[in-house]
Amino acid sequence: MNTSSLSPFKAWFAALVLCWLPVIGQCQGDTHSIVTGPETGTYIKIGEDLSKYVAQPAGIDLQALPSKGSVENVQRLRYEPKVRLALVQSDVYRAYTDLMKKGNAAAGKLVQPLRVVLPLYDEEIHVVVRADSPLVTLRDIRGKRINIGPAGSGTAMTATTLYQALFGEPIPDQLISTDPHEIALGKLANNSGPEVVFVVSGQPVGLFTNIKPSVEEHFKLLGFDGSNPIEQAAMSVYQVTQIDRKSYPNWLADDLPSLATKTLLVTYDYNTPGTRQMLARLTQSLCSQFQTLQNEGHAKWKQVRLDQPLLPRGWQYYAPTANTLGQCAKEQRALPARSTCSREEATLGLCTRRP
Repeated sequence: MNTSSLSPFKAWFAALVLCWLPVIGQCQGDTHSIVTGPETGTYIKIGEDLSKYVAQPAGIDLQALPSKGSVENVQRLRYEPKVRLALVQSDVYRAYTDLMKKGNAAAGKLVQPLRVVLPLYDEEIHVVVRADSPLVTLRDIRGKRINIGPAGSGTAMTATTLYQALFGEPIPDQLISTDPHEIALGKLANNSGPEVVFVVSGQPVGLFTNIKPSVEEHFKLLGFDGSNPIEQAAMSVYQVTQIDRKSYPNWLADDLPSLATKTLLVTYDYNTPGTRQMLARLTQSLCSQFQTLQNEGHAKWKQVRLDQPLLPRGWQYYAPTANTLGQCAKEQRALPARSTCSREEATLGLCTRRP
């Protein structure tokens, strides 16, 4: 049944009728979930914003659930009942397809049906070493002891995927440690464990902003050298960016070239009408509430755009939500942008506020 051309009341009634069909089992009153990240991180805040500012106005019960990160989120999206959305890093596709090429058919079956609702924001790759370390750029980490973060975390996935992209081989098992960031940095400072610590998160990372001004005496960040052939290999998976001095004024003397992975709002390639309708309705609310998200939600929402850019290799948009967002982006571009646009006018779609 196509409800897009019906009046609002008739569309609501048609959706209600569809909910009676047991084969669908996805109704407006159902509880749905989005898996995010650790309770102290950015992902959980993004999920809570989607629940509060997007799902609730659309009459959708969406719970933001904590997790270890991207790897766990892919598993839970595939196998956990009620999970309909997940926040994952864009390099997750490369990580799973690398396994698939090595003969792991399960990896391909898991990742190939993933679909993108909306690209969100960049997460910069922070590669930390001791201040007195001779390492300078990413190519120098080969053969070093590396803390990749807890198993199942997005940082662990990025560290292993980036190493494979740089050197064409996995990190040797004997060189890997999986301590939480805080513990790993303590060991690094004491020269009692890893030589390299990966932290993948959107800048500024609270872990670093809270470091005292003497941080430069203990740690430094490795840069990215795009002119080097070894490091150029990583550009097929990651985008070139920089870690800004203003993000860590007590640490960095200048902006530092680096790499980033994109955070994606992801769903599965659902075909059941009820789930497709729910996700389309959620996306329509995302469009209408987008200004509120940017004004009231986490600061990272200010980096999000509703346009649908080209996705990293392997990814595809989810058709039911892509159609809605495509129309939404056209309507947003057609609205007048002015500095006098009030929050109330923007919420009602009468104008857009200039940054």
